[in-house]
Amino acid sequence: MVRVDGYSFGKIVIDGKEYNHDVIVYWDGKVEKWWRKEGHRVCLEDVKSLIDRKVKTAIFGTGKYGVMKVGDDVKEKFEEMGIECVERISDEAVKLFNELVSKKDKVALAIHLTC
Repeated sequence: MVRVDGYSFGKIVIDGKEYNHDVIVYWDGKVEKWWRKEGHRVCLEDVKSLIDRKVKTAIFGTGKYGVMKVGDDVKEKFEEMGIECVERISDEAVKLFNELVSKKDKVALAIHLTC
């Protein structure tokens, strides 16, 4: 089972491997670099892989200080598709992901590592 070992401003450690860029972490251990069209706003284009992989719970780490926001278009699409959408500052998002990944099916963490 995948686990986020640690998070601090600008850095995340997943199963012992350090990343210094925003990532999406999937329930099955896949980690992919995450780039957003508008940086601090998540739009539908930015979550295509979450939709394609049929995620059931998407946890968004909105940054150390919560600067990143999930757009209404994403929230509406996720609601329509039955995808649970959770936004937390990145510290709390990591804790929630680690808690849920063993209890729920198809959980993903999309995390902004800085502001």
